[in-house]
Amino acid sequence: MTEATGTRPERRPPEEAADAPPTTVPATPTVPATPAVAGRWHRTQPANAGLPLLGLVIALGFWWLVTSGLGLVHPASLPPPQTVWDSLTRSSEVLLPALGITTMMTVLGFLISTVAGVLIGMTLAASRRAERMFAPLLVAVNAVPKIALGPLLVVSVGWGEKPILTMVFLLCFFPIVLSTATGLTTTPADLAELARSLNASWWQSFRKVRFPAALPQVFVGLKVAMPLAAIGAVIGEFYSDKPGLGYQILQYNGVGDTATAWAAIVLIAAMSIALYSALSLVERLALPWVRATTAR
Repeated sequence: MTEATGTRPERRPPEEAADAPPTTVPATPTVPATPAVAGRWHRTQPANAGLPLLGLVIALGFWWLVTSGLGLVHPASLPPPQTVWDSLTRSSEVLLPALGITTMMTVLGFLISTVAGVLIGMTLAASRRAERMFAPLLVAVNAVPKIALGPLLVVSVGWGEKPILTMVFLLCFFPIVLSTATGLTTTPADLAELARSLNASWWQSFRKVRFPAALPQVFVGLKVAMPLAAIGAVIGEFYSDKPGLGYQILQYNGVGDTATAWAAIVLIAAMSIALYSALSLVERLALPWVRATTAR
């Protein structure tokens, strides 16, 4: 039988083949950085968790220094932290229910502002004519000092929850509207071109491309609005009969108990931190791709 033309691999004797180096393809090298990254992750997580506590300790130390340590501020104006803590524990039966009322008003007003602000922002982004018509009015409403509207809200909407929710809405809606409109009008060019190349309809482009791309910007406005919601709730309680923390601040300050009034202010600050952290957690869970595509 004749052999086919071409070259064939040369056969080696068994003893020579045993001495030859193996000709297998080398395996893909493992990345040695993976254990290091995992180790660094576990090392940095406790450190990052302890940074807020360290900041709190520094703030309390500075507070004690200017009040008790150096006596730069009179205790009637700013009581030392230990006095405020004693007042907080002594008046907890009043302040803790007031904290629940203020938290409920803050969250409810924030949710109303979020729905209305996102809808208004979508309207402004969808229509250039609507933006030119109503954007100056929104700026004018946002520029009005909200505390000046407090007595007028009591006359306009009455007592109870309405002036509180109205004040929260007036303080919160503008950053939400602005961030939503900005996010919807700054869609990345490559994503918009992809939607056009796939012949997507307006609704498909909005639902699949424009709105998801705008969500990081929307959350920026939400995180700006969240502390403003707490401020609006407290200002609204100044002119309402709801016994929240704002109401308690006026009551205790009126009788000269500034330590308990400052304890109520501390609870407002703690509530704002907790709500802001919860919103940041919602953002992290809802937008996992943002953290994966950013440097931090």
